[in-house]
Amino acid sequence: MDAPGINGIVETAVYVDDFASAHDFYGEFLGLRRVVEGERMHGYDVGPNQMLLVFRRGVCREDVESPYGMVPGHSTDGPSHFAFAISRSALIEWREYLEEKKVAISSEVRWPQGGVSLFFHDPFGNVVELATPGLWPNYQD
Repeated sequence: MDAPGINGIVETAVYVDDFASAHDFYGEFLGLRRVVEGERMHGYDVGPNQMLLVFRRGVCREDVESPYGMVPGHSTDGPSHFAFAISRSALIEWREYLEEKKVAISSEVRWPQGGVSLFFHDPFGNVVELATPGLWPNYQD
């Protein structure tokens, strides 16, 4: 039997030490709309059917029982990494915006398939990537 199929990634997670600083970065600086705000986790709308979950570091290691079912514990040690999709036409604007806001671009990669990635860090050391189409065989114009 073949796997039934996967439709995409609904959410990805990042772990932070301070929700206020995280919101300054993800909500204000990157312009993401916060749609969930709780004691353990904030959620940001990244696009159709996509969420960035921002968890308070250390509070999610244990399983959590809820009226709806058990949520398995999770965490990460050290910085994590994720990439946001941007258009090719927005690349220059993003580079200028990061420079204007004094956010250091740690790397710019021009991929063999034509994509470009800008890498920088959030206030908690996580590696944030802005990637144009051409990064992966299935991420093209």
